[in-house]
Amino acid sequence: MKPQAVSAGSEEPVEASGLDEATLVARAQDQDVAAFEELVVRYENRLYRYAYSMLGNRADAEDVLQDALLRIWRALPGLTDSQAFSGWAYRITTHRCWDVLSRQQLRRTDTVDPHQMPDITDAHCGLAATSSADPVTIMETGHQLEDLARLVQQLPPHDRACWLLREIHQRSYREIATALSIPESTVRGRLARARQQLAKGMSSWQ
Repeated sequence: MKPQAVSAGSEEPVEASGLDEATLVARAQDQDVAAFEELVVRYENRLYRYAYSMLGNRADAEDVLQDALLRIWRALPGLTDSQAFSGWAYRITTHRCWDVLSRQQLRRTDTVDPHQMPDITDAHCGLAATSSADPVTIMETGHQLEDLARLVQQLPPHDRACWLLREIHQRSYREIATALSIPESTVRGRLARARQQLAKGMSSWQ
């Protein structure tokens, strides 16, 4: 996504790729398109995977991503803490997911691809990562990932969001609370409930 805006900074090209996130956010707030495009490069894949894991539908996830990025660009000047950009971006994306879920009865036009959920074997969900090249082991692990993706989709949306943000996207409790507009204590409660339900569903793997 490329916002139609003119950089308010220097006339010299901005080498944005080597800048830290807070600096990029500050420059983007001044309508520096190059800085915002670098933020998009860093975040669009993870925000898409999050939206896809929440919605289970590629088209919906793509729409959410594009709308969220546009909203982020437009609202950036109002962000008072550049260090809070990450949690804020997830918050906007989450709210767009809520909008989609509220308009549908969990419609599914395709199944969730477990490969769209990065590093899922590292999540604290009881599934051990494997580096074995044995075809049988690889096939079994693939089936387990598919089962896990389905189990995640069966979680209530708010619990699903907490689990995805914590276990897959490695967000802090504070960032999750900000993203979902809930207290940290509620985050912990929903995480505990999600982990319990997933562990129950994965009991057949033991």
